[in-house]
Amino acid sequence: MEDLIKEGKYKYFEAGEGTPIIILHGLMGGLSNFGGVADYFPKHGYKVVIPELPIYTQNILKTNVKAFAKYVKDFITYKGYDRVILLGNSLGGHIALYHTKMYPEKMLGLIITGSSGLYESAMGDSYPRRGDYDYIQKKAEDVFYDPKIATKEIVDEVYAMANDRIKLIKTLTIAKSAIRHNMAKDLPKMHVPTCIIWGKNDKVTPPEVAEEFDQLLPNSSLYWIDKCGHAAMMEHPDEFNKLMHEWLQKTNL
Repeated sequence: MEDLIKEGKYKYFEAGEGTPIIILHGLMGGLSNFGGVADYFPKHGYKVVIPELPIYTQNILKTNVKAFAKYVKDFITYKGYDRVILLGNSLGGHIALYHTKMYPEKMLGLIITGSSGLYESAMGDSYPRRGDYDYIQKKAEDVFYDPKIATKEIVDEVYAMANDRIKLIKTLTIAKSAIRHNMAKDLPKMHVPTCIIWGKNDKVTPPEVAEEFDQLLPNSSLYWIDKCGHAAMMEHPDEFNKLMHEWLQKTNL
């Protein structure tokens, strides 16, 4: 994901031609978490676009789920796309859901994995304490079923964020915003076809969260990945792509 295109206020990765799949990363998620998706779908008739969300660069008043959803809509308009498929993990899933609520006319389909939006402590417990490297390493390992996926590089990145005062304040602001923007009342009115792919062993947003999303959304399909934590597309990229592709074909997207 080195080749980011920079245009105006936007920075993004883009590959392939066809129906646009726009991917929204989570709080800790570098764009590279979606390497598997970015490799696979351009070979199957989709354009994959991954914008860098301004999580740590927006004014604090715009550091919330609603403002990020508007940022996504502005990006879609800027790119000249009529309607898109949104895929989001963790906070990115919440932003995708909120975008779907606010701008359904822009949506062809929605894919969420390990998404916040229903489960109150989803973000609350996952932001790190400052300073304590061992604690942060444990938190990073908890994101995955296989703790080895939390490489030193990933732990270092989270550790650096936790020790950057401004980033920490913004992370807490986002966590509070995620709790404030609970989607439970909105979901039953959201008719966009939705694919829910969840790790059976997700400790951050447990499996019952996926079941609740599936119950509340009128047009959803739920798929499970075994031996899998909070970042399914990173921990089991091939299985994630297979499930997502099957759903796209089944839904004619």
